Amino acid sequence: MSNKVITFGEIMLRLATPGYKRFSQASEFTATYGGGEANVAVSLANYGIESSFVTRLPKNDIARACEMDLKKYGVSTADVIYGGDRLGIYFLEVGAVSRGSKVVYDRAHSAIAEIESGMIDWDQVFEGANWFHWTGITPAISQGAADACLEAIKAANERGITVSCDLNYRKNLWKYGKTAGEVMPELVAGTDVILGNEEDAAMVLGIHPEGVNVTDGHVEADAYLSVSQQIMKQFSRCKKVITTLRGSINANHNSWSGVLYDGKTLFKANHTYQITHIVDRVGGGDSFMGGLIYGLLTYPDNDQNALNFAVAASCLKHTVYGDYNQVTVEEVEKLMNGDASGRVAR
Repeated sequence: MSNKVITFGEIMLRLATPGYKRFSQASEFTATYGGGEANVAVSLANYGIESSFVTRLPKNDIARACEMDLKKYGVSTADVIYGGDRLGIYFLEVGAVSRGSKVVYDRAHSAIAEIESGMIDWDQVFEGANWFHWTGITPAISQGAADACLEAIKAANERGITVSCDLNYRKNLWKYGKTAGEVMPELVAGTDVILGNEEDAAMVLGIHPEGVNVTDGHVEADAYLSVSQQIMKQFSRCKKVITTLRGSINANHNSWSGVLYDGKTLFKANHTYQITHIVDRVGGGDSFMGGLIYGLLTYPDNDQNALNFAVAASCLKHTVYGDYNQVTVEEVEKLMNGDASGRVAR
């Protein structure tokens, strides 16, 4: 059986300050596109997995350019629906050293924010699919987006399709009168594979890790075992819980690794990468998720390999400008196997 992955969410126009300029200094912005679920779809398409991104777009030239951009990377947009007046925008100010990056959203009343349940034909979308991915960003956008996401999860569950989620807590998005804690548990209950860090678990599910201090630049993998066990106890459908481990020395230097818990064993990635020159960290978690889905589909009986692939893939993402992780399986496997030399290939 060939693999086909569906992702659902919002894609935005990204306007980033050039270099390391602050918003107040910028006289121009670099335009690209990105969004959590679209980023995952691009990663998978790069790895040769059939992937389809589902969203709602307005019928205008900017949205058309966005759709063409996705197609360029091999992502199907056949199940995109149309309506509404605008594509969401986010502005990015890239940080350096001790000054962190900043994001300003301009996505109110975007096309997908005004989506409603019943607008998408999930029978058609899930034809031939064996994996569905969503993130906590989508239900944070609006009640309608949350309803459509729940509708998709239930439809996937009925068809025996594996469902994955990146909890992705974004405090600046939950503005329509409900909290993540009120909305997310029902959606997570239909999910088989859950990715989230310590803040996501606390803010979305009310689950707190023990013995973790993320402000001092160090993280300890074993501390996440209790979080993973609590998630599995609360959500019986869940088969795997994964956490990215980012140690933030400064905005340009991070350590990067991850852990995976399958209900019995806490797997630790074989490598903790020192990323001493970050080109672009936006989309880092999405590149991890894309790598993880590829790994779980490609190495179905080897969670260690799947985790190692995800960590290596997302390490490489930090060297790529834009939201998308534009790397190949061969490049990821080269890093997985210990070649981090960065030498010219010729």
